[in-house]
Amino acid sequence: QVQLVESGGGFVQTGGSLNLSCVASGFSLDGYTIGFFRLVPGKAREAVSCIRDSGSEPTYADPVKGRCTISKDNAKNTVYLQMDSLKPEDTGEYFCAVDWTGALSADYYCSDKVTITKWTQGTQVTVSS
Repeated sequence: QVQLVESGGGFVQTGGSLNLSCVASGFSLDGYTIGFFRLVPGKAREAVSCIRDSGSEPTYADPVKGRCTISKDNAKNTVYLQMDSLKPEDTGEYFCAVDWTGALSADYYCSDKVTITKWTQGTQVTVSS
């Protein structure tokens, strides 16, 4: 059974840190670009960060550049998103998604050109001011 399970969200104060995880099962992440996205009520889905199948070419949305680091451990079939210097505007439901075509770059997968459908449980991040 193909699954992606996110964890690591929580409630933190401004300036705090969280390390989100996305664990894949039922398939290998080795061949796929993957990204973290977030949902905020009343706003369109936002890309946060994406990374290529090889673990290269990390890309970040402008609002999180310099504050987030995405990494991929293919041996553990897991992607991580380290989030530092969190701000209230980072609040949202974070979920991961995979480019099943296996053909897209991280930059393209995180762009508005791709339709991303959330099918996982996600993990809530709440940053208090």
